[in-house]
Amino acid sequence: MFNFKEIISVTLILFSVIDIIGVIPIIVDLRKKAGKIYSGKATIVAGVIMIAFLFLGEYLLNLFGIDVESFAITGAFIMFLLGIEMVLGITLFKHNPDASDSASVVPLAFPLIAGAGTLTTLISLKAEFQTPNIFIGILLNLAWVYIVLKSAKWLEKKLGNGGFNIIRKVFGIILLAISIKLFKTSMIQIIKVISESS
Repeated sequence: MFNFKEIISVTLILFSVIDIIGVIPIIVDLRKKAGKIYSGKATIVAGVIMIAFLFLGEYLLNLFGIDVESFAITGAFIMFLLGIEMVLGITLFKHNPDASDSASVVPLAFPLIAGAGTLTTLISLKAEFQTPNIFIGILLNLAWVYIVLKSAKWLEKKLGNGGFNIIRKVFGIILLAISIKLFKTSMIQIIKVISESS
């Protein structure tokens, strides 16, 4: 059931979409405004949202009469736009940080970590990967998110703006390639279903 290759693929995809390195400047800004960021709280809340959506997201889709393949194509488009954003250094998805005491939950856990892009990607991944492997990928990313949140200040000093930009562009290119592959896989599946039913 567990597939090492799938776990690595899922982990890299989620890493690219969550882009926790890319949001370090926002995390630093939140820390200044809110006074303190609770890394553990933010990680747990984001994890609960992601895992809940992994298992219940498909039921929500069925409720609205949407098939996984169609949602996967939508996810591919969102991943493509996120990749474009990362590579070109533009902002397509606006973030509105809230400097309240709950900053560790909103906007850090949601929508910065477990945002629309991440949740859409989780459903999209179910069209291509086994759920247990996606679950492990989520846990690995949550561990990484926690480490980054704990060391955000140190990373800011070490990497600098140049380092952040390089990391964002590299993972942006990977994300673009993955989104195109996901789109192609989903389209093939839809065509296959149509041809079988006709």
